[in-house]
Amino acid sequence: MAKLKRHKRMTPARMKKYQAKKLRKMLVYAFRHSSYYHRAFVRAGIDESNIRTAPLSAFPVMDKQMLLQNFDQLITVPDLTQDELRRFDAETAADRRAYKGKYHVVHSSGSTGKPGYFVYGEAAWRTMLLGIIRAALWGMSMKEIIKLLGAGPRIAYIAATDGRYGGAMAVGDGIDGVGAAQIHLDIKQPLEQWVAELNKFKPDIIIGYPSAIKILGELVEQGRVKLSAMRVISCGEPLGAGLRRYLEKVLGGAVINVYGASESLALGVDDGNGMLLFDDLNVVEVIDGEMYLTSLYNFAQPLIRYRISDSLTLAERVKGSPFTHAVGLLGRCEDMLWFEDGFGHRDFLHPLAIEGFCVEGLRDYQFLQTSRDSFVMIAEKTSQGTESVIQTELTAQMRGILEEKGLEYVRFQVTFVEEILPDPRTGKKQLIVKKDAERWRVAG
Repeated sequence: MAKLKRHKRMTPARMKKYQAKKLRKMLVYAFRHSSYYHRAFVRAGIDESNIRTAPLSAFPVMDKQMLLQNFDQLITVPDLTQDELRRFDAETAADRRAYKGKYHVVHSSGSTGKPGYFVYGEAAWRTMLLGIIRAALWGMSMKEIIKLLGAGPRIAYIAATDGRYGGAMAVGDGIDGVGAAQIHLDIKQPLEQWVAELNKFKPDIIIGYPSAIKILGELVEQGRVKLSAMRVISCGEPLGAGLRRYLEKVLGGAVINVYGASESLALGVDDGNGMLLFDDLNVVEVIDGEMYLTSLYNFAQPLIRYRISDSLTLAERVKGSPFTHAVGLLGRCEDMLWFEDGFGHRDFLHPLAIEGFCVEGLRDYQFLQTSRDSFVMIAEKTSQGTESVIQTELTAQMRGILEEKGLEYVRFQVTFVEEILPDPRTGKKQLIVKKDAERWRVAG
């Protein structure tokens, strides 16, 4: 940690040189150990003769679909396949134990299609954890960190915790690594369970999705939860300036936003003065408004010029910092579905609790809230999909989510449309849409 923290004192020129050295090491390793990258580089005119000098822009780009199609040829370890990871994920309860004792498997899934897996070897996992801890304790000296950890902090993590989500796994391992006490609260749990556990545990550090921490802040304002946090660490979603000020005021501690993705869980940090990207762990490019990642530390599953759906703009470096400055970070930022029963009790469904439906024949879906206790699930099927089969499976899965959350009173229906259309302002499809912003083409 001390070594990694010292990188903050590098000059921009020295950081650039350090990053370039690590990049060439990764490119050569991928060329020699990944059959996919070997073929892709050769097709791009890159081989042993010029791999150490060719600009990064000369190397081919890739995306999630290409990763799914070439997973077994892309990874550099001989004892893994994508099919066995799918079986492992489907048949084994999610926990933080390494697969085969040496691979940390992070599950990533959009709203549709087959899940993707990102695999970290032990060395990469440790490097990533150090990057996350550095970000979480940003602005603190080693002396202050030692004092903090010596006092035995109590950490509450509030997010999606019931799967192999990178954030939950990394936070859990990171907290274990520094010897702190911890509880995990899932966004699918009823709010009353949050209240009971938080008042019993009395955390002094909060980690979680900004949208979930905001709800915690409201519980504190209402007097239902009593706590004072020394530090609030948001992750998993964009954090606006207004919400940052609100959390600092209500929860009392400094607010740090850690930026990461399943592909690289330690991408950067924002302490309120702008996002700084960790150039010692990754290379981030922005091309025609799209973001491409090259991880510099994960040799088991090299990701080189991998397109990420987030959007950001690279800016002038912050004076005195060796790290790239980014602005305008746009990632997941969906409204939540709030419901109320006949007795005035309110609870919510978080977007990340309802984005993981994988049903054969289902292409896409959206949620439209129609009243305080009802919603419609808008579904788009593939040409091979059968409406009755999809509807039965969606209904069963949705009822399970509502029951787990204590929202059995909420009514819903599944409606099929010909096509779900993107938001014309952003070009992206929304998971949750407002009544006045319906965007789909009705079948027939």
